[in-house]
Amino acid sequence: MNQLSGKVAIVTGASSGIGYETAKLFAKEGAKVVVTARRRVELDLLVAQIKDSGGEAIAVAGDIKEEKLAKTLVNIAVGRFGGLDIAFNNAGSTGESASVPDISADAWNVILDTNLTSAFFGAKYQIPAMVTRGGGSIIFTSSFVGHAVGFPGMGAYAASKAGLIGLMQVIVVEYGSHGIRANALLPGGTDTPMGRAATNTPEARAFVEGLHALKRLALPQEIARSALYLASDASSFTTGSNLMADGGISINRT
Repeated sequence: MNQLSGKVAIVTGASSGIGYETAKLFAKEGAKVVVTARRRVELDLLVAQIKDSGGEAIAVAGDIKEEKLAKTLVNIAVGRFGGLDIAFNNAGSTGESASVPDISADAWNVILDTNLTSAFFGAKYQIPAMVTRGGGSIIFTSSFVGHAVGFPGMGAYAASKAGLIGLMQVIVVEYGSHGIRANALLPGGTDTPMGRAATNTPEARAFVEGLHALKRLALPQEIARSALYLASDASSFTTGSNLMADGGISINRT
């Protein structure tokens, strides 16, 4: 308990799924949390739950694709809570399914802006705050898609998630001497609203479950625990890693 006592964290994509459960877990473990997503009502409910459990949290609704939101989140973390120690850059979208020749420029740009450019904006402002703090942990939600597996119709998504790993690696070598660690978290299929949208029939869900060595989807709470490891001092010598929390989907052939 209290693995994050005294820490301040930002969690993006916090209105549901992995981000929602991670924000609750970070707060339970003692962190003061700044949460963001587009949906104000869901964020306010999350903050109320955290406060009811004795934690501290602030909600900032906004569009993760806008650079000004990234700056605002860091300013609030520093201004209200005194600094920034942890950033979970988790917000993302799968986008529309289309083969590469059929992806429109607009669809491509939306997914790259949502999944990759937003994380760059986040890191751009998170890093200086962490340097001032003497170090910190930056976590990017990437994916086995674009890293170990290619799925038809997911060209933009795969490119964006692979790009996060490259961004993470550069941060590692640029700011390791400042005590900043950066890692990528690569979940497998997870039972979230976004995941359920892609497996919206019993047959589709059974197919995706069968791709995993564990023959099931993850609960978002399970992925949150992996994020906690990367955020906490338990991973104090872990940086530049691609943490596969994927139920074995990247190596399964059964």
